[in-house]
Amino acid sequence: MQWETVIGLEVHVQLATQSKIFSGSSTAFGAEPNTQANAVDLGLPGVLPVLNEQAVAMALQFGLGINAEIPEVSVFDRKNYFYPDLPKGYQTSQMYEPIVGRGEVEILLDDGSARVIRVHHAHLEEDAGKSLHEDFHGMTGIDLNRAGTPLLEIVSEPDMRSAKEAVAYLRAIHSIVTYLGISDGNMAEGSMRCDVNVSVRPKGQEEFGTRAEIKNVNSFRFVERAIAYEVERQVELIEDGGKVVQETRLYDPEADETRSMRTKEEANDYRYFPCPDLLPVMVDSAYIDHLRESLPELPAEKRARFQDELGLSAYDAGVLSSSRAMAEYFERTKDVCGDAKQAANWVQGELSGALNRDALDISDSPINADQLGELIKRVIDNTINGKAAKQVFQALWNGEGGGENNSADAIIEARGLKQVTDTGAIDAMVEQVIADSPAQVAQYRDAEPDKRGKMIGYFVGQVMKASRGTANPQQVNTLLKEKLDALC
Repeated sequence: MQWETVIGLEVHVQLATQSKIFSGSSTAFGAEPNTQANAVDLGLPGVLPVLNEQAVAMALQFGLGINAEIPEVSVFDRKNYFYPDLPKGYQTSQMYEPIVGRGEVEILLDDGSARVIRVHHAHLEEDAGKSLHEDFHGMTGIDLNRAGTPLLEIVSEPDMRSAKEAVAYLRAIHSIVTYLGISDGNMAEGSMRCDVNVSVRPKGQEEFGTRAEIKNVNSFRFVERAIAYEVERQVELIEDGGKVVQETRLYDPEADETRSMRTKEEANDYRYFPCPDLLPVMVDSAYIDHLRESLPELPAEKRARFQDELGLSAYDAGVLSSSRAMAEYFERTKDVCGDAKQAANWVQGELSGALNRDALDISDSPINADQLGELIKRVIDNTINGKAAKQVFQALWNGEGGGENNSADAIIEARGLKQVTDTGAIDAMVEQVIADSPAQVAQYRDAEPDKRGKMIGYFVGQVMKASRGTANPQQVNTLLKEKLDALC
């Protein structure tokens, strides 16, 4: 039997506010446990929440960014459950009237095709605290620094049909929220994580299968691996005569498996009801228009502009617009060197390779966009050739110039890499190499004309060696061919 996978994601995005959603406590990452939790976060008697307007604005910006419906009124609810890191005994969330309604997110797949994934809604809620198990020898510690941190939970429709589509959707969400500046998207610090709902059904069947929810997956790679494992588990279970149980599961990256945590709760298990301490949130059209005017150019718009105005391929435009930092770096490089295609090639090639090798983000690149742009200019104006350019790039990466001298021009000058374009000088080197290579000249002369092109590489290599790599390769090729053919 052929099986179809059905996937929906609930993405939790920590909003980049300076204080929590209902209190003035700091949201900064990395503080000592319980040093950023006040009376509101601790759920002490008699305290009242005050809604953070910036969290509301950020949620609405996201809604505008995915062309979602924006209701005039949204309402906070209490989601009741008991857990040690939730001292109030309930989480303030939005169940029935969320702040963002239906929207759409376009994803790009590896084959260059695009798909639209529907967003059911996005709602605001507060984060819970964190349970710490490793340092207490049989006991659990509670850190309430995260309690009350503002989250935007983005709930998709079950529109994804493979792990790769789910990862593409998650990357698209990450790109949108970081472009908007409403979250840093740092998955390692918990700024973005997701719950993955997975089910399988026979191909062609309309009815959904029973789903399992994999909680709190915090990397793109783990999402893909968790889905792959869960799909295989469910298919094997059904084919062996068993039934999938609706439950919440945990993904263990070390064992590369999902494990059952608890049976899946339904909405009525949480006894949702409107929060009596918070008024409904009402937004008017003027406020929405103000937020819409403040939106930056978003990934899809930037991708289209890179193709239409700069003439980049769909692939190049997609890669270079995938993150705001990448797009800004590329555009600055392009502005400095004046050639969009060359800038795209270097950013995606040499630069991205070095970043991957050293596990660096582009925002931490040792070579800034101005330096890379100046280097590319020297290739374009034939000051240096491609081989020398790679040497200069590595020297810039290593900071060899030091301080103000760490520039392409300074390194080219210090290393004597300036390309020899003087025809007379190159001609003399070509003549010398031909004179020193009688056996190779004889082989060239005796070869069939259509095979001589491959043989010329030896002579080019010798000339480049003689010039210490500074001769213009195009001129070398042209002169060698003229002189060798004249001997035939």
